[in-house]
Amino acid sequence: MEAAGTGTRTAARRQERRLQAPATVEKQRDRRPRGRLARRRNNNKKNNSTPSLLRIEEDQEEAVFREVVSFTPDPLPVRYYEKDTTRPISFYLSSLEELLAWTPDAEDGFNVALGPPECRQPPLSSRRPRTLMCHDMMGGFIQGSATQTPYSFYHWQYIDIFVYFSHHTVTIPPVGWTNAAHRHGVCVLGTFITEWKDGERLCEAFLAGDERSYRAVADQLVLIAQFFRFDGWLINIENSLSLAAVGNVPHFLRYLTSQLHQQVPGGLVLWYDSVVSSGQLKWQDELNEQNRVFFDSCDGFFTNYNWREEHLERMLGQAGERLADVYVGVDVFARGNVVGGRFDTNKSLELIRKHGFSAALFAPGWVYECLEKGDFFQNQDKFWSLLERYLPTHSICSLPFVTSFCLGMGTRRVCYGQEEAVGPWYHPSAQEIQPLFGEHRLEGNGRGWVKTHCCLEDAWNGGSSLLIRGLIPPEVGTVAVRLFSLQVPVPPKIFLSLVYKLEGPSAVGVALELTTGDAGSCHVGGISALSAETSSRRSPRPLRVPPTKLAKWVGRCGQQLSGGWVQRCYEVNLRGCLLQDLFVNFSRPPGSQKEENFICRLGELQVVDANSLLTPLPQVQAVTVSHVRWQPAASEREGGPAGLRLSCTLHWAYLLPRVRCFRIHCCRGSEGGSPGSGPSEPGRPRLLGLAFVNQYRIVDLAVAAAEPGRDGRVEFLVEPVPKEGFLVPRAEWGRAAMLYSMPRT
Repeated sequence: MEAAGTGTRTAARRQERRLQAPATVEKQRDRRPRGRLARRRNNNKKNNSTPSLLRIEEDQEEAVFREVVSFTPDPLPVRYYEKDTTRPISFYLSSLEELLAWTPDAEDGFNVALGPPECRQPPLSSRRPRTLMCHDMMGGFIQGSATQTPYSFYHWQYIDIFVYFSHHTVTIPPVGWTNAAHRHGVCVLGTFITEWKDGERLCEAFLAGDERSYRAVADQLVLIAQFFRFDGWLINIENSLSLAAVGNVPHFLRYLTSQLHQQVPGGLVLWYDSVVSSGQLKWQDELNEQNRVFFDSCDGFFTNYNWREEHLERMLGQAGERLADVYVGVDVFARGNVVGGRFDTNKSLELIRKHGFSAALFAPGWVYECLEKGDFFQNQDKFWSLLERYLPTHSICSLPFVTSFCLGMGTRRVCYGQEEAVGPWYHPSAQEIQPLFGEHRLEGNGRGWVKTHCCLEDAWNGGSSLLIRGLIPPEVGTVAVRLFSLQVPVPPKIFLSLVYKLEGPSAVGVALELTTGDAGSCHVGGISALSAETSSRRSPRPLRVPPTKLAKWVGRCGQQLSGGWVQRCYEVNLRGCLLQDLFVNFSRPPGSQKEENFICRLGELQVVDANSLLTPLPQVQAVTVSHVRWQPAASEREGGPAGLRLSCTLHWAYLLPRVRCFRIHCCRGSEGGSPGSGPSEPGRPRLLGLAFVNQYRIVDLAVAAAEPGRDGRVEFLVEPVPKEGFLVPRAEWGRAAMLYSMPRT
């Protein structure tokens, strides 16, 4: 894509953008162990076809694999794995031949997204002007990395469409970005681009002939989007076309769009303003008669960036009723003769919204690339707060709704208040649903305010929490901040939970509030209206003890938890109601007449259908081990204690719609006993990482070398994390053990 249509490409300034992140796939595959791995079952297991939360550890089926250590590994495909480490990586297709030759493969599994976009309101199909974000930086590794100062995007409630852009012919969106976007209900597009003389030759090869050629390309693009679970394509032809080729472009777009709509619910095809109907490469900076034929053949039009208000005025007649399908391009880097950009991007948005068009923000990573990394969060919040008035928010419309506010990064990993690992980590797939950020001042009072921030300094679950600072003036009793907008038809009984902690000596009260609307005749129990003026704003009464049926999940209601965290639980009966907004309210301590400052961290928020917690969870099954690679540990090479490094791939069976992710653990032992004996006493599981499909690549795990005549043993545990957000008993985890021995000399 051109920067401001001048012919200046972004390729030279971003090398890391070429690395695309991966994805994950749920598909049937051959789960038999490879070649030298021999699998045996624990003969003591019981035959229990109905999973139960009460199942005890001894009933858990465990697959056991035997391996003779070899330092001559089977090669892995370089496209899918990093050569030196065997870490799975994202990939792209760089030619027409690669595109036409691509077929789904087992190795593609890491690159498939967890699921489609979550439901949100209003839907993308509404006529409301939309906001597209075109990102061209930092895909990352599929299973995360140890990046210390990564780029993170978390203002998803303002965004409708996320495009991942690069200069490869076929850009498959990095799976981490797709998972994060889909969790927030945002549509994700890949990019099909042709450029320069090579692009001319490629386009002639598939557009200048008969319909079979362009239909074959379209069919492959549809198959790729369907398989990897993203939502469509930005088509960017940035080279001249012959008359024969340009004449077939509308047919290609119409066929691609119709096929995508059939195979990918909610799928989109957008066209970038570059080639005109004569075949010339001639950016117009507007929709007009020279490019209208392409707009009429697909779902939307992404204009070039060098427009002025007169371009927008002319487009009103061209777009007709499809104003929202015109995405007016804004280069945040402000290259060329553009309106706004950088911290003046709001000037562009003001004009675009004035005329009722959608907006396409290109490279908002400017705040990361060009400003101080240490001030990234402040600059990111500043940038989006300047645009906030032009970016209508979206509402979540399905349950369960659970978030720990984790950004998918941190300086350590925490699980329900317990520190699991120390050190930087970055995993976009692990980002939880983010709230509405910004500063909120009390109406009619200039002094009372509440402000929300991301915070990496402390976490309840994951790597970060939400920091809320505020001030309650003497003449006001409470202040509140709206965290989420919802449009959820609620079940008869919902369970809510809030985990928080106050910093410092403040004694302000903390309470969860919600608003309800009529979906019929709204009847509410276990909840009270705050006042006559806010009859739809309600404050549920906290539970002192958890509901009996839910005690196993929420046994700590009202208690002080580790690290100073507190959990408040609520049970609310609703009938014929819509749940609309979630607030956190802060009230001054009883008897206080002074100005109250407070700092509060939110660690988790849950809204769950209470009955769903009574449904037994499925059990992780059929854990297998494959693609094994052994290496001597560095200490052995240097003459220290003998050791090994193990890399392998785990697969398992589980219904992906039931989970947020899987947590992968290992227990290592120096010996595993002889074949046929029981497993060694398991050690304390150590977290290896997170998986968002039914497979995980273990890389360079340090294990002890097996003694002569004895087996070494390592056990792998797959812990499902349900969408409701509770810990699953260890008896329900999947398990596989590997016994390994050194070769006989």
